[in-house]
Amino acid sequence: MSWKKTLLTAVMFAFGLLMIVPFLWMISTSFKSPDEVFSYPISWIPSHPVLDHHIKVWTGANSFVTYYKNSLKIAVICTIGATLLSAFAAYGFSRIEFKGRNALFMVYLSMMMIPPQVLFVPKFIIFNQIGIYNTHWALILPGLFTIFGVFLMRQFFMSIPQDITESAFIDGAGHFRIFWQLMVPLAKPALATLAIIDFSWHWNDYENALVFLINRDLYTVPLGMQNFILEFNIDYNGMMAATTAGIVPMLVVFLIGQNYIIQGITGSAVKG
Repeated sequence: MSWKKTLLTAVMFAFGLLMIVPFLWMISTSFKSPDEVFSYPISWIPSHPVLDHHIKVWTGANSFVTYYKNSLKIAVICTIGATLLSAFAAYGFSRIEFKGRNALFMVYLSMMMIPPQVLFVPKFIIFNQIGIYNTHWALILPGLFTIFGVFLMRQFFMSIPQDITESAFIDGAGHFRIFWQLMVPLAKPALATLAIIDFSWHWNDYENALVFLINRDLYTVPLGMQNFILEFNIDYNGMMAATTAGIVPMLVVFLIGQNYIIQGITGSAVKG
């Protein structure tokens, strides 16, 4: 049995190494000179490390400070809103009995099969008519709703014994009080998991930002990467430096909530 565990550990280590190699190359390239980017054999440690590319990212003509602020604004608002709204909807689908509840949930869940690209034209028309096209609201308002979030939270709420809420009803508590004082504290792992996943989605959202944002002052970090794609060449060093800076918030969010991820995913899979 021990050799099987050893083999499994070796295989997982190899896969983990494959996943981290591009990340290491990205960091290494951000400190290289342009001549070293495509040198062969690959030099993982730059012979003459330079900070010019990282400095240019933050102090150049198109500073990433603006893009960072825009991305943080959109990602934080969407994450908080989507997490709360998903929890509210999930509570209704899991704890409030009404006719056609399961059928309605299945219809709602089936909308995950619709490709997001199909909705670009209808959303463009709607946003243009209500006057939020080329504003951050075009990304924030749709981002407040997530089908996956409702599914994740509902599955977690379904894993909580019904006797707990029934006892609260007997004591005179209503749905609102049960939700805030009973279900939300128990669902912290699932809420943290959803918040981390949702933050990553919105932080990395390129397509929606590309379609609905025109003003450069409204650009997010993914759109800011275009500054390093020049007319006749690509500034790989600058792009890698910008990408390195761009993943920092996701790493911070993950490190803060990593203790809840496994609990949240495991808890949401108990009942289906």
